[in-house]
Amino acid sequence: MNLQPGEKVIYQGHPSWRAILSFYFKGAVVAAAAGVLAGLINEGVGLGIVTFVVVIAIVILIGFVKRVATVYTITDRRLNIKRGIIARRVQETRLQRVQNVNFSQGALERLLQVGNVDFDTAGTDDSDFTFYGVAQPEQVVQHVEHATPIITGLQGEAEHT
Repeated sequence: MNLQPGEKVIYQGHPSWRAILSFYFKGAVVAAAAGVLAGLINEGVGLGIVTFVVVIAIVILIGFVKRVATVYTITDRRLNIKRGIIARRVQETRLQRVQNVNFSQGALERLLQVGNVDFDTAGTDDSDFTFYGVAQPEQVVQHVEHATPIITGLQGEAEHT
């Protein structure tokens, strides 16, 4: 993200590794099933173990890349979501357009201290402006609340000039 002159980063992060544990668990189940199937087809344990290890390695790599390739940024002026390494998708909105900031956590997410932070923005149909799987989502909300008075103050100065 290219910062504008005078713009300051308030928060920058990725989805938490704890948020993708369910992905890793599902991948382990698929790897175990593939390993058993390969072992039964080959009538030996060797191919089953190799299949399990290869599938686990692929799942870990995919989870890691997915996590690292997603960057959430809050500045004193904008919200930004950047996804992807080769193909890239960027969502951005001005902080002054944010009307509501909510976070949600299920029971397991509360235990893991991760959650989703949803931003409702004015005048847009882009309803999927969400930071998924962030650690300590209530702190992310506080960062936005900290930045909002800065924007309100700047708007007030602009109105008086």
